[in-house]
Amino acid sequence: MTEIDAERISRRLPYEPIATRPKLKLPDGKRVAVWTIVNVENWSPAAAMPRTVLPPPMGQPLLPDIPNWAWHEYGMRVGFWRFVEALRERGLKASFAVNGTAFKIYEAACQAALDAGWDFVGHGFIQRPMHKVEDQKKAIADTIEAIRAFTGKPPRGWESPGLTETEETLDLLAEAGIEYVCDWCLDDQPVSLATRAGPIVSVPYTVEINDVVLTAIQGHRSDEIYRRGVDQFDRLYAEGRENARVMGISIHPYLTGAPHRIKYLEMLYDYILGHADVAMMTGAEILDWYKATARQGV
Repeated sequence: MTEIDAERISRRLPYEPIATRPKLKLPDGKRVAVWTIVNVENWSPAAAMPRTVLPPPMGQPLLPDIPNWAWHEYGMRVGFWRFVEALRERGLKASFAVNGTAFKIYEAACQAALDAGWDFVGHGFIQRPMHKVEDQKKAIADTIEAIRAFTGKPPRGWESPGLTETEETLDLLAEAGIEYVCDWCLDDQPVSLATRAGPIVSVPYTVEINDVVLTAIQGHRSDEIYRRGVDQFDRLYAEGRENARVMGISIHPYLTGAPHRIKYLEMLYDYILGHADVAMMTGAEILDWYKATARQGV
C-alpha cells in the first residue's frame, strides 16, 4: 500500500478513542447490543472453494473439489436449519448476509430467513473478494436488486465477501444506497465513515467471535465460540454500564451448524439472555439506534 492509499483510507474516519468520545446510551438503560450475522454463500463446484477443510491429494488442486464443496453444502442442507431453530426458540432475529446468487440456489433458506423477519444484508453477488470483481458497481447493484426482488425492499447493510474492499468500495456502496457496513472491525461502537456520497455507518462486526476464524482458521475446539463468547460478553457488559457497547456473533452454517458445535452457540445465547440490560438486535436496529442517538447529540 502506498502512502497516498493509506491517507485515503485514514480519511474515512478520524481517530477518536472510546475513552474520550461522548458516551452512548442504549434504549431502556441496556448495556450491550448483541447481534447475530448468519452468512449464506454460493460456492460453485466449478470453481476453487473459498475455504477448505481437506487439503488436495498429493498437493494437487482438482476441480470439481467435491469434498470441500460438500462440506459447505452440508451447511445449507442441514446446518442452516439448526440456526433457524436455535434463534426461533429464543425469540431472536438475525441479520442475514447473503450472496445475490444464493436466492435461486438456496431459495428455501432465503424464504425461511424472510419468514423469520431477519434483516437482509448484501454479501456480494458471488462469494469472491471485491478485489477480484471486475465491475464492483454492477455486482453491488445486482446484489441489491436480488434482495429487493425477493424481499420487496433493498438491503440497508453490506458485508463484503471476506470483509474485502478496494479503496472505492465504500463510495460505491454509499452511492447505491447502502446505509451500514460490516467490513471495518475496528470498534465496539458504531462509527461514521466518510464517502464521496455522504456518511455510511460501520456497525461493529467481528473477527473474534466469528466461526471462520475460530474454527476454519485457528482450529479451536468445538466449544470455543461459547468460551470466547462468554469472555467477550462479560467484558462488554461491564464496560457498557457507563458507555454502551455492541457485540457481534458471526456464524456460517457449515461451521457452527455442525452437530458437534451447535449446542455451544445455544449455550452462548442462553448465557447472554440470562443477563438483564441486554438488547438483542439486528444490524438495521443498531443502525437506527445509532442514527437517532447521533441526531440527539447524546
